[in-house]
Amino acid sequence: MKAGTKDSSFHADTLAIHAGQRPDPTTGAIMTPVYQTSTYVQDGPGEHKGYEYARTHNPTREALEKNIAALEGAKYGVAFASGCAAMANVMHCFEAGDHFVVSDDVYGGTYRIFTKNFAKLGLNFTFVDTTKLDAVERAMTPKTKLVWLETPTNPMLKIADIRRISEMARKKGALSLVDNTFMSPYLQRPLDLGADITLHSTTKYLGGHSDVVGGFVGTSDEAFFQKIKFNQNSIGAVPGPWDCFLTMRGTKTLAVRMQRHSENAQTIAEWLTKHPQIEKITYPGLPTHPQFDLAKSQMKGSGGMLTFVVKGGLPKASSFLKRLEIFACAESLGGVESLIEHPAIMTHAGIPADMRKQLGIDDGFIRVSVGIEYVEDLKKDLDQALKA
Repeated sequence: MKAGTKDSSFHADTLAIHAGQRPDPTTGAIMTPVYQTSTYVQDGPGEHKGYEYARTHNPTREALEKNIAALEGAKYGVAFASGCAAMANVMHCFEAGDHFVVSDDVYGGTYRIFTKNFAKLGLNFTFVDTTKLDAVERAMTPKTKLVWLETPTNPMLKIADIRRISEMARKKGALSLVDNTFMSPYLQRPLDLGADITLHSTTKYLGGHSDVVGGFVGTSDEAFFQKIKFNQNSIGAVPGPWDCFLTMRGTKTLAVRMQRHSENAQTIAEWLTKHPQIEKITYPGLPTHPQFDLAKSQMKGSGGMLTFVVKGGLPKASSFLKRLEIFACAESLGGVESLIEHPAIMTHAGIPADMRKQLGIDDGFIRVSVGIEYVEDLKKDLDQALKA
């Protein structure tokens, strides 16, 4: 796409490769250069080319921000050093006494930063099952400033109705945010569904190769953008230019990767429903999922995340995880390789035990990030480990 064209007029497959990026004007290099600099020379005081200091602006970071913003259909995008940094900067847009309604089944790091870091600063959080619209509405108060959704949730894969909850929040004078990490903008665009803000751990599907950590916030709300941009500059949790370059390298293959992640996960989910060692399987692409119809209405695909419960509890789950050969027992998700983990011990250990039990995160509960390997090899690996 040449300079002057509108990124939004192109398909997501094309945007992933070209949005926000132009050939280098000096050399014609097709890849955005890594501007590894901390400052920029000025012709005189205040006479610069739009760049003064790298914490405030960096051309490589700006290219990444424009790229992901275009994928999300957002007017503005802001990149951060991690997904947690993105969350923290969002929270710094609010004040003591403000109230937030949050999905009860969120990433353990989200729960930790809300309850351990921001609660002591006077921010108030109510965690509710966001699959129940009446529960969301009851939880809102005159002081509610934001409804924070994960959909699908982590790790239970519950689906929230983005359209109706965003509309509900707007009527109450509150903003709505969707952590879109599990889906990526290729499979779900929250702003198109009425949400005000979208957030990512770009470490996951956007980066896609398990080699870089990052975060992103996108919005078309100019007032909120000005707040988050101010926080990015003043707090300084910005990604380095090399991290931005690696993430852009990842977004270029987002379309083909997400298609393969979804195809593999669907195949494995259907196969696991018939496996004698599996007690329960949860995947948005299965008709047995409680919000199957809702998922189809707001998601372009079902994604690469699935969960299941193995028969035999913790001893069986532990033995199973140790015997896998292709699946790597590791935290995180969204890489090209298949990852598998035990949430109660690993990613969600920070969630109180009683809350984990209430959500269904028990000792036999396994979370899987299905990669893009040959799916028959993945099935064989799961089968041999389950049977061992």
